[in-house]
Amino acid sequence: MRFFSAVTNTGDERGREKPSRRNIIKGAGLAVGGLAVGAAGGAAAVAAVPDGTPKSAMAIPVAGPWRPAHGHVDVTWSVDTSQKLVALTFDDGPMPNWTGMVHDILDAEKAKATFFMVGERAVANAKIIHGRMDRHEAGNHTWAHKDMSRLTHAEAVDAIHRAHKAIAQITGKEPRHLRPPFGQLGGTTMSAAGQLGYDLTLWGIKMLEKTYENHPQGLVDYIVNNVTPGTIVLAHDHGNPDRLVALRNLSKMIQGLRAKGFEFVTVSELVAASGPPAQAPQKPSRSPSPLTGH
Repeated sequence: MRFFSAVTNTGDERGREKPSRRNIIKGAGLAVGGLAVGAAGGAAAVAAVPDGTPKSAMAIPVAGPWRPAHGHVDVTWSVDTSQKLVALTFDDGPMPNWTGMVHDILDAEKAKATFFMVGERAVANAKIIHGRMDRHEAGNHTWAHKDMSRLTHAEAVDAIHRAHKAIAQITGKEPRHLRPPFGQLGGTTMSAAGQLGYDLTLWGIKMLEKTYENHPQGLVDYIVNNVTPGTIVLAHDHGNPDRLVALRNLSKMIQGLRAKGFEFVTVSELVAASGPPAQAPQKPSRSPSPLTGH
C-alpha cells in the first residue's frame, strides 16, 4: 500500500513527489447538484455490461478514459510482517459513553488505535474526541454508514468525501484509510475510493461479542490466542449492548497481547512495517536411493 508523500512515505516512495491527499480530495469534482466523474464527466454509461447488473457493481464509472488517483486501490485485511505488531480498530463512532470509555482504556494502557469514524456522528459528537486523538489515527467510515455495495459511484464518492472533510476538520488529521460499512465491497466502492485516493482497510479478526457475551474470559482468550504479527483487529465504539463485553475486557486483551510481546500501532504504522513474513522451515529433500534412483 502506498501513501502520498505529503502524508507518509514508505521506502519505495522516497524521492517521488505525489499530489497531497487534500488536493486530490479537492479536485474530486464535487459540484452543486452533482459529481463530475472522470474524463467523460459521468454522462456516458459503461458499455457492454450484462442486463440487470446493478449500478453498484460497476467498477468503471464511465465509458471513456478513467483511472484512479494512483492507478490502483489496495485492500488490506492484514499485513505481512515478522514484527509483533497489531492494530486495534474501532468502528461506528464517535458516540457518547462508548467512545470515551475506549479512550480512557487506551490512555490507561498507553496503547494506540485507529478509529474509523462516521462523518455525521463525528460532527454531532465532536466534543467527545476533542483533544483525545493525538496518538491515535482517524479513519473514514463514510458519512452516514450506508451499505456502499448498494450505492452508485456518485453516491459513494459523496459518502466518502463528506466524511473526509468533517473528520479532517474535527480531528486535524486527514484520513488515510477507508473502511466500508459492514465490510461490504462493491465496484463503486472501489472506484470511489480510487477517485479520492483512498485504499481500503478491512480486518483479520473481529470481536465475537454475541458468541462470548456471557463468557468474557473466552473472548479475551480468543483474541489473545489468535492475533498474529500484522493482524488488524475489529471492534466497535457504538452498537448493541452485547458489544460492551469487548470494551469492558479490552484492558485484559491488551495486557495479554503485551505479555506475548505485541506492540500496538495505528493502521498506517502497521502498513509501513510491511515486509516479507517469516518463512516456514523447509522440509529437507529426500536423496535418491542409490539402488532404485527414487
